[in-house]
Amino acid sequence: MIFARGLVKRFGDFTAVDGIDLSVAPGEAFGFLGPNGAGKSSTMRMIGCVSLPTAGELRILGMDPARQGPAIRARLGVCPQLDNLDPDLTVEENLITYARYFGMPRGLARRRAAELLEFVRLADRAGGKVEPLSGGMKRRLTIARALVNEPDIVLLDEPTTGLDPQARHLLWERLFQLKRRGVTLVLTTHYMDEAEQLCDRLVVMDGGRIVAQGSPRALIAEHSTPEVVELRYGQESPAEVAVKLAGVGRRVDALPDRVLVYAEDGDAAAAQAHERGPAPASVLVRRSTLEDVFLHLTGRTLVD
Repeated sequence: MIFARGLVKRFGDFTAVDGIDLSVAPGEAFGFLGPNGAGKSSTMRMIGCVSLPTAGELRILGMDPARQGPAIRARLGVCPQLDNLDPDLTVEENLITYARYFGMPRGLARRRAAELLEFVRLADRAGGKVEPLSGGMKRRLTIARALVNEPDIVLLDEPTTGLDPQARHLLWERLFQLKRRGVTLVLTTHYMDEAEQLCDRLVVMDGGRIVAQGSPRALIAEHSTPEVVELRYGQESPAEVAVKLAGVGRRVDALPDRVLVYAEDGDAAAAQAHERGPAPASVLVRRSTLEDVFLHLTGRTLVD
């Protein structure tokens, strides 16, 4: 569905995407992770055929974006990071009007709108205006609009940012149903649990390059440990305690408020920590997550 080799995007002297390789299979949910400025949005814009590559090879649905952009865009669905619904139209009219841009007959557009509003649980709001909708409802409507042309690939840029947990889980359910129908999903997200839930495979980008790629489980196995021990102390400095715990587990990280020990066996590592250092105020043994991998690969320093 998507094939890239040596893909580059430059803006003047700035290289936003620096020679990346990737491929996305039909029916796959593929994710881009990375800090701000990593090159995710620039890559998505190239895949969406609204920004041409500076160098390298890119094929979408077997076609060349430079020569066949309109044909590719006709088969894409796009859910942008910010909702850009038309407040002057009703919920249903937002879908019907968008469908007409694809040359869909009005009768078919109405039927398609009704199907999609049922799918995203907004059928009871069809005749209402957009503005009174909650953030989660607007997001569901934006996703419905992205599906109006029955796309082969749906691009989702941070689809659940700013939503409450209930709205996020409802959207996850809808996206999972799309994946089961064979729709190819490509998404960016800052939520690691979302990436673990939705993505079959993903890449972690940093500085315009891919620093890791694979399934969520494979990335955790390769770049972290099965378990992580979180140790919190009273007056003791985490940095000083971390020195005493060197050699416990595979890796020890000192954070401002706690010490993290990455280990094969969290309970055994916690027992060793008790023997080596001062008694912790609290101990939490948890499974390693994609967030542990992300922070290990891209660092904990804020990048503007």
